[in-house]
Amino acid sequence: MLADELQHKIDFKTKPLGALGFLEQLAHKIGMVQQTTSPALIKPHMVVFAADHGIATAGVSAYPQEVTYQMVMNFLGGGAAINVFCRQNGINIKVVDAGVNFDFPEGLNLIDKKVRKSSRNILEEPAMTVDEYQQALENGRSVVKEIAETGCNIIGFGEMGIGNTSASSLMMSQLFNIPIADCVGRGTGLNDVQLQNKIDILSKCIERYPTLETADEIAQTFGGLEIAQMMGAMEEAYRQNMLILIDGFIATVAISALFKKNPEILENCIFCHVSDEYAHIKLLEVLGQKALLNLNLRVGEGTGCALAYPIIQSAVNFLNEMSSFEDANVSNKD
Repeated sequence: MLADELQHKIDFKTKPLGALGFLEQLAHKIGMVQQTTSPALIKPHMVVFAADHGIATAGVSAYPQEVTYQMVMNFLGGGAAINVFCRQNGINIKVVDAGVNFDFPEGLNLIDKKVRKSSRNILEEPAMTVDEYQQALENGRSVVKEIAETGCNIIGFGEMGIGNTSASSLMMSQLFNIPIADCVGRGTGLNDVQLQNKIDILSKCIERYPTLETADEIAQTFGGLEIAQMMGAMEEAYRQNMLILIDGFIATVAISALFKKNPEILENCIFCHVSDEYAHIKLLEVLGQKALLNLNLRVGEGTGCALAYPIIQSAVNFLNEMSSFEDANVSNKD
């Protein structure tokens, strides 16, 4: 009944039928998640999880590992792209140390959820032990539980971690049985030679672990501490019935692992953009999802979520504030 009521409200706004395009589908989705014909976006939050990856030392990234902690300091100083866009759109930002290979000084506005300093090198052993993986999931859940207590009902997730496109490519390949070469992109900007080297290294990783089956086994073996914490956070956001904003390739891989465990989680998800990472559009197609923006972004950090937020606001605002034909005394078509 609510689905029909929402569609009726959308269809009888002062516009041609369907003329607001994807905004109409978005408004309907938000209304269904919140179980109301008058939805609201309350205290939006962005959480950026940061961690290092052991495989970064194998040369899969154009940037050295120390960029991870340097960018965390940049987030805390308010100088990164995600800070700019969150300020612009009134979004609260939280930065989480999930496993950065650095000792941060005390007194920073940093949420300390460090499981260990960096995941392990997948070429030699699984990225996380079972206990570390479970701890990472729980740490992510705890971050969102605390945010939910503020009344927040819409939350986005970003990440920072040199090497995390490699971890994500491995997860995508194994979650959906897709050849690794079709899951690998240039990450932070690899040239052709570096890209081929990345494919060769990741192929060796897959050969090392031939018996993985479940999404949890795949995430524990190939993922990163920030990806695992993002998974736990997304899981908790769904439990809290929040709207979940999905950023680029890495965030989409995280939600893909949860989708494998519970497909209904996608009902709460808004996919914010198609990134410039080669495999992202393929992954969205596998999930049957359409993204709001395509700006050729490859920054990470949750930037796509923050940029898409005004569009999501517009979907809610037209539903709540736009006149109907009857209210405005405008003639509808026969």
